[in-house]
This record gives sequence, structure tokens and C-alpha cells, in this order.
Amino acid sequence: MTFHMLRRAPSILIFSLCLTLIAALPGRAVTLLRDADIEYALSQVAAPVLKAAGLSAARTKILVVNDGSLNAFVVGNDAIFIHSGLLSRMERADMLQAVIAHEAAHIANGHITRRLGNLGNARTAASLGAALAVVAAAAGSGEGAAAIALGTQSAAQRAFLRHTRAEESAADQSGARYLRSAGISLAGMADVFRLFRGQEVLSEARQDPYVRSHPLSRDRLRAIEAYAAAYGEHSSDTSSSDYWFARAKGKLTAFTRRSSWTLNRVGDSGYRDVALMREAAAHHRNSNTRKALAAIDKAIALRPKDPFYYDLKAQILMETRNFAAAANQSARAVQLRPRDGLLQASYGRALLASGNVSAALKALERARTIDYRDGSMLRDLSVAYAKTGQRGMASLITAERYALRGRLDDAGIHAKRATGLLSEGSGPWQRAHDVLLASERAAKRKRR
Repeated sequence: MTFHMLRRAPSILIFSLCLTLIAALPGRAVTLLRDADIEYALSQVAAPVLKAAGLSAARTKILVVNDGSLNAFVVGNDAIFIHSGLLSRMERADMLQAVIAHEAAHIANGHITRRLGNLGNARTAASLGAALAVVAAAAGSGEGAAAIALGTQSAAQRAFLRHTRAEESAADQSGARYLRSAGISLAGMADVFRLFRGQEVLSEARQDPYVRSHPLSRDRLRAIEAYAAAYGEHSSDTSSSDYWFARAKGKLTAFTRRSSWTLNRVGDSGYRDVALMREAAAHHRNSNTRKALAAIDKAIALRPKDPFYYDLKAQILMETRNFAAAANQSARAVQLRPRDGLLQASYGRALLASGNVSAALKALERARTIDYRDGSMLRDLSVAYAKTGQRGMASLITAERYALRGRLDDAGIHAKRATGLLSEGSGPWQRAHDVLLASERAAKRKRR
């Protein structure tokens, strides 16, 4: 499990399209929690809802923001963001699916597209530029550029996130239809509304962000209850969603709550392998490697074809400096799921640490083709290039990594070095040149 901070505009490819909206907004960085297991689990929970909404489950990512508050939102058409605090508070899969259905409705109904289009004439657009490409960066698509400064507290951001009452009503109705079409109980949506109902009496400063961006009311709750009463419940088999929900929440809390808290609740998920996974994570965080490995080995015995349990074992071995063994476990994970960029990056990292640089370079290059905005992978890839004597490529990747974090001054230094080392006109040289131009333009804006 890794945490990726995204500051300002991570996508180098769309810098030329969005520089006019990038401002020196000092808000705190956004931290995305990137974990292959959690992201896959959330994709499984979301799949029936997204299908009912007419959205591609393969293209619409469900991503976790490392924030303890209760919030979920969309800022583009290919990603739904869930705060870790909200995921931790969800009690059942149908509650999470209700949140996803509501956010998917904003995408399917064109609410985001209309608001993004309106930004062109908005005088406040510059205030929204701090993380313009965060959706593209997280989802691996240059088409998902966002116009929102995640993590800041500006009035402009709140205005952008806040939906109109008409949009909220439409999203509620559409979301309810998606849930019913997918055979998911509407009780989850009603329970989500109940979770937030008491927030409305609080001052805005004390409200959770979801209430400010998704104004709730007793009327909305009554509307959903009436809808459920009118059309009845037609729930289908939920066993798959229930399992993957338990898996996502179980791993998230195992790594974000105290180890003692986890160990006292390992069996809460109701699944033996999930309990063992949580136990392994808790023991690992307590530096009890023997117990951690024993627990994850038992989980693997129950699910021998699960790539993510091999990945967790590799993480435990990697972080206890058993690099060769970690590489072996990562190799097994990649063999089972070769098109997962995060797993490929973990494999490359383990190979690099074990001294197998040439193999590491190949794995990291594959990871970059799948998810080229993974900051940890870029760091490792630059090291691998440097170790193989490819100084130009090492400088290019370092420049892109700094640009991803919004450090454009540092990015420009490395991009300039890369343009002097790479063959002029080549693909890598052009990438370095793009970063250099973005850095120079940002510097000019600072001087104005």
C-alpha cells in the first residue's frame, strides 16, 4: 500500500491545455492511497452499478483519497473518489454502492461535463488549477483532466463541488434506478442519507465535506424511501460484492488504524482469508515478521490464485529487507495478473532492490506503459535507468516525477539536462521538451 501526493497539475501531456488555469494556490497536497488489492476490490463492488449506469467498469476507476472525513465526489468522467474516512464508516456493500451510484449518476447525466464547460468563462477558474489533472493522473488517462484544486479550502472549490438541488434530485433518482436495475437493495442509499442527516444542523465549518458538496435533506431521504416502497425490493445475489467490500474495508483499516484495534477485530469481516490478511498486516506493522508471514501464508493457502495476497507477502518481505524472496512473491503476483500497473511496479521495485537491474528496468517500463503517473514507480524507474548508464532517460523520468508533484522548478532543471542528453526529435526528447516548456511558462507566471 502506497500513498501518492498530487500537487498542482500532474499530467505533463495536458499542461499546454491547462496552464492558463494553474495558479499558485498553496493548499495542502492531495494524497491518493494506491493499493492494487483495494482498487481491484472496489472495482468489483462498483461493477454492477457502473454497468447499470451505462459506464465502462474498465475505464471508470474508484480511487481512495487518504482523508478521514466523510466525502465522495467526481471531478471528471473517468474516476470516482471516495475518502478513506467514508469507506471506513460504510457498514455494508450496498451503502458503498449507493454512494457510487449517486456519483455515477452525475457522470452519466452530464453534470460534470456541463460544469467543466462553464469554467471557460468563469473568472474564478484560476483558483481551481492546483490539481487540474488529478483524475488523469490517478486513472491513467489523459482524457480525464479535472478542473478542481483537491485538498484546498477555497470558496471557488466549494462552489465547483457543490451541486444544484436539481442535479442532486436527478442523481438520486438515477442512482436509485441503477441500484434497482443491478438488483441492489435501496436500503443502502437510505442508510447513507441517515448517516449524514444529523450533519445538516451543524455549522458549515463542522460539517463533513459530503454535506457541503451534496446538500442533504429529509425530503431526499423520504423520496428514496417512497421510491423503494413503490417499486419494491428485487435484490439479487450480493455474495461477490459483500466479499470484495469486506476485503477493501478490511485492508484499508488494517493499514490506517492502530494494529491493536485491528487485532481485536480481525474476524469482523466474516471471511477467514480476509481475517488472516488483516492479521498479517497488523503483525507486520508491529514488526512481528514471523507472525505476519504465517498469517499471510494461511491466506494464500485458502486463495492460491489470488495475486494480491502474494503482493502483500512481497511487501512484508520487501520492508524487512528480504529482497530476493520479495521478488519471487511479486513475480507470482504479476504472473497471475500481468496487466496491473501497481503489481508490475512492485515487482520492478523488488528486482531493483535485489540487484537484478536489467529485469527491474523491463518490469518498471511495463508498469509505466500501464500507469505512467505512478510517482513511486517513476522514482524506481529513474534509478534503474541511471544504473544501466542511460543518464538522459534517468533525467527525463526524474523531471516527470517532479512535475507530477508540482515541483516545476526542479522538473525544469532535470528536463533541461535530459534534452541535452537525448537524441533531438526522439519521443523521449519531446517529452523532456514538454516538461521544460511547462516549467518555463510556470516560471514566467510567477514573475508577473
